[in-house]
Amino acid sequence: REAEIRNTILAQVLDQAARARLSNLALVKPDKAKAVENYLIQMARFGQLAGKVSEQGLIEILEKVSQQTEKKTTVKFNRRKVLDSDEEDDF
Repeated sequence: REAEIRNTILAQVLDQAARARLSNLALVKPDKAKAVENYLIQMARFGQLAGKVSEQGLIEILEKVSQQTEKKTTVKFNRRKVLDSDEEDDF
């Protein structure tokens, strides 16, 4: 039932090209597609969408969502001193 309501809302706010792009995204990255769908539904409920969202508009929304959910990867090197047996003279 909830999926049916979501699809109805998305059909009302997206044009065909944008809907096709979103379905392609859902195949590759389902979590990102779900985040975009939630964003679109929230905007539609609060009346922030003027007309249907085009494919270009969807791309802009995708970029916004990507920036918000971007994961920062850090690499930390922990250098340890290793006892080197070459320091001693073994004659």
